[in-house]
Amino acid sequence: MKQTRLTDLTNQILACRICRDRPTGRALPHEPRPVLQPSATARLLIAGQAPGARVHQSGRPFTDPSGDRLRQWLGVSMEDFYDPARTAILPMGFCFPGLTPKGADLPPRRECALAWRAGCMAAMPQVELVICLGAHAMRWHMDKAFPGSLDAAVRDWRSGLALSPQLIAMPHPSWRNNAWLKRNAWFETDLLPELRAAVSRVLPAAPVTAMRAAAQLDE
Repeated sequence: MKQTRLTDLTNQILACRICRDRPTGRALPHEPRPVLQPSATARLLIAGQAPGARVHQSGRPFTDPSGDRLRQWLGVSMEDFYDPARTAILPMGFCFPGLTPKGADLPPRRECALAWRAGCMAAMPQVELVICLGAHAMRWHMDKAFPGSLDAAVRDWRSGLALSPQLIAMPHPSWRNNAWLKRNAWFETDLLPELRAAVSRVLPAAPVTAMRAAAQLDE
């Protein structure tokens, strides 16, 4: 029943045109292409911002340098990351929002979370750990526990472990945050080891596929 409900909801999202046909403010400047990886079984949820231009082209979450960095932060393989039975990926906005005049990504469309996010989370009650990337995801998932800024939320990341589901607040893995990462060396030394341990606790052992078996033989 839960899988049917999530499948129906996903199909509605993939056909959604709210930000194009009934927008709040200016309409999406291109045809919608929702990108998400919902799951009825994954205990790990990646809550991102919105697809970038490369993801808009590929139709697959995090197929860009940000995705490479995120997987390194999490300590997971591409196979685990893109296995919907093990990892759910739901950005705050499912479609690429377009670019600012200076070439930066626009914020996630507001219509998207209003229309779909509560239903998605209700259809995935098995989620135990939410990795929040960026302030937009933090505001929604932390609600009143959000301290008001990304910097404050990440610095107090341990408080998210008291929420249900547990939550770890993180900066987006974009290169645009390189300066923040350089200023906050504790992120790599203190937060990342705990992040990987938390992810490993909710990521079940994967079945041995031919690819995994070959990799094990090479070790």
